[in-house]
Amino acid sequence: MPQVTSETVLTVALIGNPNTGKSTLFNALAGMSARVGNFPGVTVEKKVARVRWDGREVELIDLPGTYSLSPRSPDEMIAVNVLLGQQAELRSVDVVVCIADASNLERNLYLFSQVRDLGLPTVLVLNMWDVCQRCGVQIDVAGLSERLGLPVVATSAHSGAGLPEVGRAIQDVSGSERVPTEELFPQEFAVETAQLHERLIAAQHPTTPTYLVRRMLLDVGGQIETDCVARDPQLRSEIDQARQRLTDGGCRVPAVEPRVRYDWVRRQLDGLHQRSSERGVSRSDRWDRLLTHRCWGILAFCLLMFLVFQTIYTWSGPFMDAIESGQGWVSGLVQSALVPGAFRSLLVDGIVAGVGGVLIFLPQIVLLFLFIAVLEDCGYMARAAFLMDRLMTRVGLSGKSFLPLMSSFACAIPGVMAARVIENRRDRMVTILVAPLMSCSARLPVYMLLTAAFVPATTYMAGWVTLRGLVLFGMSGLGAVVAIPVALLLKKTLFRGETPPFVMELPAYKWPSLRVVFYRVWDRSRAFVMRAGTLIFFTSILIWAAAYFPGDHQRLNQLQVQIAALESRQESGPLNADQLQELEQRRDEHNSASGRLLENSALGRVGHAIEPVVRPLGWDWRIGVGALASFPAREVIIATLGTVYSLGGDVDEEDDGLRDAMRSSKWPDGRRVYNTPVALSVMVFFALCAQCAATLMVIRRETNSWIWPAFTFVYMTSLAYVASWLTYQIGMMF
Repeated sequence: MPQVTSETVLTVALIGNPNTGKSTLFNALAGMSARVGNFPGVTVEKKVARVRWDGREVELIDLPGTYSLSPRSPDEMIAVNVLLGQQAELRSVDVVVCIADASNLERNLYLFSQVRDLGLPTVLVLNMWDVCQRCGVQIDVAGLSERLGLPVVATSAHSGAGLPEVGRAIQDVSGSERVPTEELFPQEFAVETAQLHERLIAAQHPTTPTYLVRRMLLDVGGQIETDCVARDPQLRSEIDQARQRLTDGGCRVPAVEPRVRYDWVRRQLDGLHQRSSERGVSRSDRWDRLLTHRCWGILAFCLLMFLVFQTIYTWSGPFMDAIESGQGWVSGLVQSALVPGAFRSLLVDGIVAGVGGVLIFLPQIVLLFLFIAVLEDCGYMARAAFLMDRLMTRVGLSGKSFLPLMSSFACAIPGVMAARVIENRRDRMVTILVAPLMSCSARLPVYMLLTAAFVPATTYMAGWVTLRGLVLFGMSGLGAVVAIPVALLLKKTLFRGETPPFVMELPAYKWPSLRVVFYRVWDRSRAFVMRAGTLIFFTSILIWAAAYFPGDHQRLNQLQVQIAALESRQESGPLNADQLQELEQRRDEHNSASGRLLENSALGRVGHAIEPVVRPLGWDWRIGVGALASFPAREVIIATLGTVYSLGGDVDEEDDGLRDAMRSSKWPDGRRVYNTPVALSVMVFFALCAQCAATLMVIRRETNSWIWPAFTFVYMTSLAYVASWLTYQIGMMF
């Protein structure tokens, strides 16, 4: 590890192109100390680690992967703000570590040439050195360091090679003075930059760095220009005039930038960089002939996705069952240790259930991000995005949106979190906002209950196809079908703008690093529990309180004591006929009392209040209460309906008593509440609504704003209401 001895905190920022091993290097330097969050106001992930190197505090910042410092959105502006010391919650950067793919050095040095314009002490890391050597690329590292005038280190962060040298290079450049950089652009550009800078100073913007003025001219329609023009609209014409003068003088913007920068890169590499002219077909090339093929590649991808999600579903089941059993065991301990009352109910139905509601998602999240980390680190994820880009482009998204949306069929929470792999902000936001429309596994109990109870057992094609199976299939795919026009509408309204070209580097295949995979899974899992889990837990407590208060629970508590005594006696020996009858009566009375208390609670009163709103859907107040109570998690509606119909909260979707109670439920005028159109109406509502506080809280954390979860809830609930109304009204016609 580096020998850093100064007492002040050393702030080091890591920047590089995507797929250069930047995050791998960051994780290796940071160990387990990284804190994951979001920068204020944007969806960009923030990774900051505080480590101690030989007695000195070092703060490491992992900047988002980028191909250039030409920001075109608030998200892309983050890297520039951090490097300029304008990010309020972070310290000014002391050292920049620019990571480049050694096997594609010429292209990677484009970003480095922009970083050097900042004049900050910089270390250039040539990563993937092992891949570079296998490709027959020869680089004179010492000569390049001398020519650039800064430390250049060759590393293979995947295996840990070269990491001590990176630390020593950071030490060597820390505290050094800003170094004047060579001017790459023509003199005319420097003149226009100086004049525009003077104009900003005169307009009371004296703190605008020269670097931002340069980027304001170079980035046509970029974020810097947008921000400055928003403060001073007259600046628009002056920028346009300056660009026109540059074009007239042979310095056309923005084409001048790649020309001068790549000319500079070629000069720096001249004589120091050689690529073998006899490069044969690599192992990655041979694999890509199959895995990126138009037909075989799609087939291989579909099979892989099937295996991934089937494995997630299969492997997560025992862990989820274990968590559920553990939750029941803890609840039993609390119930046996405390007398019935509000405090025990808070612990059992509020706190324990709330914690269980958080942890129950963890197995799926861990397994999903385990597969994502493995696929990313081995190099296949880029191929998957490439394969699916043509399909996703038709709905206004990119290939990188496919995996998060597919993940949401298991659970929207890991799907929303998986959207972090999408660099483009508009695509990432649209993916997050439509991911909850995918029919997650929590909706299945609702479909199964209502389909079995109210959809006729009609068969087709000699019994091979059933009406109930078609209904389940339709409900499972309804959200995905609706997501297509929703995504297109979002891309044309809230997130309109020029669609960026799909540019993705296909890294060489390699064996995934266990250390890298472990760190990534650990980061995502910890982020979910610590960030989203607190909000989910809080929401569960609120729903418990609404269902418990107000109400006189004295008789219910007495019944719980009597039932517990009889069950305890039953464990020590069989009960006689009178005792069994008494136990059954007490349970029935307990269920009836629970139903009355729920009806008279705040939640039940709200259910009665909204009955006029939900009646056009064919619903009564009981269904409304079930929809409200299912806000923490959709599957809660089953237990809520069991309580409402005085059957207890331990029923499931296959309980015959619950089905019979729903079939016999009637309106005050004697009409039955449930029929096939009502059942379809409820299923359509749950297929499209945002009845999942956990997902909304994750959206809040991922977008760093309450606006987007509120927007998601409003648009999905409105969409669900209209679709449910149409389903019921049309169904009643037949």
